[in-house]
Amino acid sequence: MSERIRDLAGLAAAVLQPGFVGTTPPHWVCRWLGEGLGSVVLFARNIVDPEQLAALTAALRAERPDVVVAIDEEAGDVTRIESARGSSRPGNYALGVVDDPGLTEEVARDLGAELAAVGVTLNYAPDADVNSNPGNPVIGVRSFGAEPGLVARHTAAWIRGLQAGGVAACAKHFPGHGDTRVDSHHGLPRIGGDRARLDAIELAPFRAAVAAGVQAVMTGHLLVPALDPELPATLSPRILGGLLREELGFQGVVVTDAVEMRAVADRYGFAGAAVRALAAGADAICVGGERADEDAARELRDAIVAAVVAGELPEERLAEAAKRVGQLAAWTVAARADRRAGSPRPATAGSTIGLAAARRAIRVVTGPAGAGALPLTRAAHVVEFAPAHNMAIGPETPWGIGAPLADLLPGTTTARYAEREVPVDPTVAAAGRPLLLVVRDLHRHDWMRDAVARALAARPDAVVIELGVPELIIGAVHLATHGATHAAARAATELLAGAR
Repeated sequence: MSERIRDLAGLAAAVLQPGFVGTTPPHWVCRWLGEGLGSVVLFARNIVDPEQLAALTAALRAERPDVVVAIDEEAGDVTRIESARGSSRPGNYALGVVDDPGLTEEVARDLGAELAAVGVTLNYAPDADVNSNPGNPVIGVRSFGAEPGLVARHTAAWIRGLQAGGVAACAKHFPGHGDTRVDSHHGLPRIGGDRARLDAIELAPFRAAVAAGVQAVMTGHLLVPALDPELPATLSPRILGGLLREELGFQGVVVTDAVEMRAVADRYGFAGAAVRALAAGADAICVGGERADEDAARELRDAIVAAVVAGELPEERLAEAAKRVGQLAAWTVAARADRRAGSPRPATAGSTIGLAAARRAIRVVTGPAGAGALPLTRAAHVVEFAPAHNMAIGPETPWGIGAPLADLLPGTTTARYAEREVPVDPTVAAAGRPLLLVVRDLHRHDWMRDAVARALAARPDAVVIELGVPELIIGAVHLATHGATHAAARAATELLAGAR
């Protein structure tokens, strides 16, 4: 290998943010850190508990002290550090419902302190998307809401809080994934509307994020014809260079959403998408949610080097990207030093402020027939309707009301049904007992609405509990948690059982 190729390989490694399998760093990651790898990204598969996570990040830092350790910890439904039990903090939608930016900042600072305590330095959050399309299959409660001003002020508050806690924030999914009906894990979403609409809605939170000093912005794999009729945002110089850099004035690191996602990989190829993203103005390539081995990282590194040699990717652009990643690394080192100089909050098994926020986010609508239904005075039967899995949410993360309610009201039973499993009458097992119908985004699922309608026809006294976006409010009593987190479930069951 010539000296130039070796140098290019080091630059290419510097801009990669690969994932890996295992709860300790594999040998290849340690070797690559010594050869220029600038970042890694952690997933739920890498985490057992805070002590193990701290040991893992310390092992990474022993190989490279300024390594950027990233994670996709939105708090809320998308959690990695608490994937085994569900997040002890509410997600964005719940915080938006409360609409107290001070609370949002406090929750994010609490999360930042916990992440910093276990050695994480970059968080792929907050989700700055405006959920203007209630039918959105992948954003929903991950957004602060559907009103641009609300999303903007809470995006800024969340960034201030997280970064005050010692962890770099990353606003996503630029230029806005809220008004879509396609999940970019599976296909290429299209954002309609003219530029004036984009300025008023999608771009408002990102302007606020830049003003708040966000350290990173994650691109969305989105086709936005008003900005670029041909290329997805991740691969578009007009969007990354012209809009994000020049118009919005962002000077931090541009991180891609995972390049193995079908929205870009199906058309441009795994490595081709990475090269095109760098050429368009991205600085860091996120990979490893699905392709998490050395072969994947090597394929990307070698493709980047080959593109520079072939003149398809200017060496100056690659060097610029690596420099920005280095600047982010320096910020994280300084943030860790500042945190050590203060009084760091140790990692814990839960969040007190998170539970308090989740309690404030509960909303109950009671009709005439629901008077006196709450609190429950005896064991209930809980029917939970399970929609198809959202790819952004870990399949291992538990959710629901039945289990935590049984802790407060012993004898409570639970049945959970997917689309093709719902019986004709899902209320039979509730004879003589209170009935709770637990749904997630009821408005988006025809089968779920049909099943709930049958249940309410048989049991009009049933309590409907919505863990998603409460676009459709039905039933004598409707309780909305605005998220399916552990904190939300605890807050809801306390209210149901009269425990607070």
